[in-house]
Amino acid sequence: MLLTTTNNVEGKSISTYYGMVTGEAIIGANIFKDIFASITDIVGGRSGAYEKSLKDAKNIAIQELMSAAEALGANAVIAIDLDYETLGKDSGMMMVSASGTAVKLT
Repeated sequence: MLLTTTNNVEGKSISTYYGMVTGEAIIGANIFKDIFASITDIVGGRSGAYEKSLKDAKNIAIQELMSAAEALGANAVIAIDLDYETLGKDSGMMMVSASGTAVKLT
């Protein structure tokens, strides 16, 4: 499955448009990550725990996007867009959504 943020793929033509496909993942932040993130905020630097959670959520959303495209018979998803949001009480959850257009490339 070819995934791209562009609207076309050089050297390939689109023979079929299947339509929009999406994938979402919502990951809850836990108290230990919050504690370590608070320390990182005070002393500076990157929050490895949050970065890993965000990367995991992105991978889940992209996997769901690919599965939806495969179910339609597509061999590529073009024009992929990733969106990141915080949800819930005190923004305690992170959501990643991936959307794109499922196509058949020839």
